[in-house]
Amino acid sequence: MDVERVRADFPLLERSFHGQRLAYLDSAATSQKPRAVIEAVAEFYAERNANVHRGVYALSEEATEAYERARERVARFVHASDPSEIVFVRGTTEALNLAATSLGRSILEKGDTVLTTVMEHHSNIVPWQLLRDYAGTRLDFVDIDEEGRLRMDQYDQLLSPRTRVVTLTHASNVLGTVNPVKEVAERAHAQKAVVIVDAAQSVPHQPIDVQRLGCDLLAFSGHKTLGPTGIGVLWGRKDLLAKMPPYMGGGEMIREVHTDRVSFADPPARFEAGTPNVAGAIGLGAALEYLEKVGWEQLANHERYLTDRCRRALDDTFGERLHVFGPLASERREAILSFQLAHLHPHDIASLLDEAGVAIRSGHHCAQPLMERLKVAALSRASFYLYNTAEEVDRLVAALVRAERKMLGQPVPVASLRTLRLVGGRDGRHCGFKYLEVMESFEGSG
Repeated sequence: MDVERVRADFPLLERSFHGQRLAYLDSAATSQKPRAVIEAVAEFYAERNANVHRGVYALSEEATEAYERARERVARFVHASDPSEIVFVRGTTEALNLAATSLGRSILEKGDTVLTTVMEHHSNIVPWQLLRDYAGTRLDFVDIDEEGRLRMDQYDQLLSPRTRVVTLTHASNVLGTVNPVKEVAERAHAQKAVVIVDAAQSVPHQPIDVQRLGCDLLAFSGHKTLGPTGIGVLWGRKDLLAKMPPYMGGGEMIREVHTDRVSFADPPARFEAGTPNVAGAIGLGAALEYLEKVGWEQLANHERYLTDRCRRALDDTFGERLHVFGPLASERREAILSFQLAHLHPHDIASLLDEAGVAIRSGHHCAQPLMERLKVAALSRASFYLYNTAEEVDRLVAALVRAERKMLGQPVPVASLRTLRLVGGRDGRHCGFKYLEVMESFEGSG
């Protein structure tokens, strides 16, 4: 893949910070946008801006046609059986909240079980906790093994006739672990459970076929997939969406409203109350088209190369002082490396790397149950995408070396450290380790 040609399509990557060319290694949080997406959004506002579905004048009809073309584009992208299976929402979070609320009002009863995993993003935990608290459902978590892979043996133990929903991430935003969704779905369907997939971290990196995955609902965000912010997708099986009650009321989701009764539109309109993000949907359609033109095989090979290069360099440079979490084999993970560097807090690392123009993520990554499972307060995370280069990987490793030396003076073996004191917050968000004392001195930088 010609990475420099790809990079030329992304205006923001031309920026510099602190005198250094930006090395953006935080695409798991949000991806950068190619000119094709920026221009598609701008063109809509300049040429076609009108409310959709409500006007009989030509401009509104143009806007509606563009909006529905975007829906058809998304349907083809995920291999939906029909465009009506595509519901536009603000993002993965809203899609999962929609699913939890609507299923909670329809198929779930007190005592029923929702089964999820300990590696989930908060967006796939909190909605089910809210449902548990007001509806009396049960929420169980499947553990991971020491390599960060889902424990299918425990999944089988927890799965029961009372399990009505199984909801899991396709790829972990911390570990990079790619879960065996098809296998999970087959076993869940044997118990007549609905299967929901959080595909926020997989859709940007691999072809998605909802028919082959075998799930019932699937959610993803546009902003992680080269698209605009504020737009996302909930795909659902047509028969299931038809049985699900609305999530919000008002606007286009109604068929008739009277003082004593209301009836609702068919999906997807039933779930798209109010004026939709038309420009966002059009931008998402442009993003998916761009992504497919790059080619999935080329993208996978490029990301695997960057991930393997980074992991080898970290191992060679830091040895046991640095620990990477998640599966060892790159083919079992997405291009995400979450790591812990001995004696340094992730927020300190991210701040020092920023001085070198290297942007990475730090914190609990909206996955505090997973942090508790891993026995860490926070982690540093580098995530790679189609516009990242080998040179940026090398800059990351070099910046980590400088950060370690700046904070500690020189690498310090774990056995030499007498004490560390945690300063600042206790939640892993705004805190750092203060180096207090070393038992002995060392010569050389190590």
